[in-house]
Amino acid sequence: MANPKALETTEQDICEVSCYDPEKIARLKPVIEGTRGLALIFKALADDTRVQIALALSKEELCVCDVAALMGVTEATASHHLRLLRNMGLAKYRKQGKLVFYSLDDEHVMGMIRQALEHFREGKHE
Repeated sequence: MANPKALETTEQDICEVSCYDPEKIARLKPVIEGTRGLALIFKALADDTRVQIALALSKEELCVCDVAALMGVTEATASHHLRLLRNMGLAKYRKQGKLVFYSLDDEHVMGMIRQALEHFREGKHE
């Protein structure tokens, strides 16, 4: 869990005078505007259970029953988390008879999960 003190603002965090570089602002404005909606991906992953499910799906395809057993939750709860990941474009599914199998949507999602995990394991989250 993040350190609550990390969220506090101190005098050393704030410029002593108010100024900005108009050229930098003009250059960066289109870049940041291209991120609208991106936070929804992080919101979908802002849940330990969904992150764990996504990590498992980055390793192999799993049916809803597998996810429920792995996470120690009901199939309804597993299905809820999987549906949210699917609706956010992070996971995909396929039906095989009476079973529904999930996997991560693409290499980008897998890379994002792996990089976040690597960052976390290096202790840079504190």
